[in-house]
Amino acid sequence: MKKRQWTSMWITLLAVVLVLSACGGKSTGTDSNSASSESGSSTSASTTLTIAAATDIESFDPHNNNNTSSEAVLVNVFDYLIKNDSEQKKVPGLATSWEQVNDTTWRFKLREGVTFHNGDPFTSADVKYTLERVAQDSTLKQNSYFKNIVEVKAVDEHTVDIITDGPDPLLLNRLSKMGAGILPAKYIEDNGFDQFLKQPVGTGPYQFSKWTKDDRVELVKNENYFDGEPKWNEVVFRVIPEASTRVSELLAGGVDIAASIPSTDIARIEGEADKKIVKAPIQRVLQLIFRQTEGSVTADPKVREAIDLAIDKQGIVDSIAGGAGIVTRTSVTPGNFGADPSLYKTSLYDQEKAKQLLQKAGYAEGEAEMTISVSSQYKEPAEVVAAMLEQVGFKINLDVLEPSAFSERYSSKSFKEIFMIGIGNSLFDASNNYNRYMLEEAKGESDYNNPEVEKLLQSALVNMDPASREKEYQQVQQILAEDRPAVYLYQMEGVYGTDSRVNFKPRSDEMFYADEITPAQ
Repeated sequence: MKKRQWTSMWITLLAVVLVLSACGGKSTGTDSNSASSESGSSTSASTTLTIAAATDIESFDPHNNNNTSSEAVLVNVFDYLIKNDSEQKKVPGLATSWEQVNDTTWRFKLREGVTFHNGDPFTSADVKYTLERVAQDSTLKQNSYFKNIVEVKAVDEHTVDIITDGPDPLLLNRLSKMGAGILPAKYIEDNGFDQFLKQPVGTGPYQFSKWTKDDRVELVKNENYFDGEPKWNEVVFRVIPEASTRVSELLAGGVDIAASIPSTDIARIEGEADKKIVKAPIQRVLQLIFRQTEGSVTADPKVREAIDLAIDKQGIVDSIAGGAGIVTRTSVTPGNFGADPSLYKTSLYDQEKAKQLLQKAGYAEGEAEMTISVSSQYKEPAEVVAAMLEQVGFKINLDVLEPSAFSERYSSKSFKEIFMIGIGNSLFDASNNYNRYMLEEAKGESDYNNPEVEKLLQSALVNMDPASREKEYQQVQQILAEDRPAVYLYQMEGVYGTDSRVNFKPRSDEMFYADEITPAQ
């Protein structure tokens, strides 16, 4: 009990420091004049929507991006065959209807009269090119989600058959997420893919205008959008990694919506008459993923358990996250297929046992040295985790990276013992969380290897019976709760600051569909 009280006091002190730092940042950061000049006339015009996020897109190739920040922008440029609405129900996109022909074939009727931003008509040839590209090119970051597609047959100009290499219970989910954004086959064939990346073309409600890397993406409305005139003349996504700067820009009028607002800045925003805070649970779970390569400190299950027990997750939620989180021992949260309720809203914390486990693993105090790599957007919780681990005898090197550098390291699977990451789930299925622990996917990242888990995950990939498939994923979660290839800290809550001139309801998948954001009346 005393140790818990000491830890809570320590977290509270850190929170006070963060508040002072944030307040101090206001006087030395961007003032209202510089904010106005930097954003230009975009926020003064009621027809422009400006959104600030912590990270930039990776590219305009929807097949070669692997983070939610990218998809949140690209959904405005590239349409899917099937779309998830704001309630996560599947609704027609570029496909107007679909049916399962047999265990391995789905037929899709395509929307007629749709054109790409360059005027080319949308046909079955574009679907065939798009899906076969992402399915066949193993270098693309989205390939693992689509590699089971063996062929797309163009039945006619507005009908396609998608054929998989076996039963696929997730095909409709795959076709409504990043990687399934439809590309213009003729435009790319005529101009080459490099030119496409410089001047990307989709069918979405907004079309490319300009991308200044690590600064902003500028889109303009597609006057010929098939689903009616878009609500905004221009949509600007600004990249502002520092949370204090995002808040300052919001307060100065430089942006309409700012994502990932720290708990220490909520009162500042709510204190302004024309600003407000909006919150919503999101799919993202903040977690530590361990390298289990032979010779790594974290290859020892006693060490991983000690790490789990050393961290006061609820303390972090209460103090650093300002209560905006739910502790969990699974990353499959409610609303995702395969969730195990018995592992949700539960947590482990026992620092004395953590010390004993570390000693049983053969480490004296300070001998178990590990590096935790983290993107700067999660710097504060990482600092608290590092301090808690050092309390029980670990020696921690905290490696804080800019978001773009973290993304590069993540893609190359070159982290050391531990990396901290918030992982979302636009697939709304447990496979999105746990396929990373299959042998092929785990190689080089965690090097996790459990034959029972492998068997269950492989079976679930082709199991067309929802009831037994759900049990397979729940069994996987129970095993992983003991194996600990990752330690889950908490399900995050999206905290956004908004200007009163816009109406914004956050989505659980964290997408920014610009036309779901409306000007206030």
